[in-house]
Amino acid sequence: MRAFLLGFVVAIALIALAAFGAVQTGAMPARGDVAPGAMERWAAHTSLNATLEREAPKPPYPFGPPSEADFTAGATVYAQHCTICHGSANGTPSAVARGFAVIAPQFKRHGVADDPEGETYWKIDHGIRFTAMPAFDKSLDEKSIWQVTYFLKHLPDVPPAAKAIWENPQLAPSAPPLPEPSRPPGAPPPGGMS
Repeated sequence: MRAFLLGFVVAIALIALAAFGAVQTGAMPARGDVAPGAMERWAAHTSLNATLEREAPKPPYPFGPPSEADFTAGATVYAQHCTICHGSANGTPSAVARGFAVIAPQFKRHGVADDPEGETYWKIDHGIRFTAMPAFDKSLDEKSIWQVTYFLKHLPDVPPAAKAIWENPQLAPSAPPLPEPSRPPGAPPPGGMS
């Protein structure tokens, strides 16, 4: 039994050492133009599904049921912050969306109508690791995130004003500028690497 445990510990140590070596030497892919491997996809999907099961809000959801004004506000926020990656009614991915290693769903073709609202809300609020999906919890308030959630859930059957923005995102006003984020002392500037 002791030999088995020692062999197990040595095997784990060798795997950890090999992983460390792959990271240190650049053998582990860091390129954004290479699709993730099977193990990375499995780990990301498995972790995301478990996290959604544990953390996504469950009904009853706040700020609902959505009104026509909520759908229009959701369409506006979507046009301002989401269209660049997830597209609009024309279904054509932008140059930015085409550059992702992990393809962003184009909601014209791959909507979220079959997803529970809580999952969509969670993804917008927290973002998704190992993808380009950012967390909007620091840039949008809770109500705005729910409005986008409800807008996406009900596509394409949204009221006319929201549908007009979905079909022509240029109808939405420009997003208001965000305040400078606060940083702890010694932290690198946003986007900077130390």
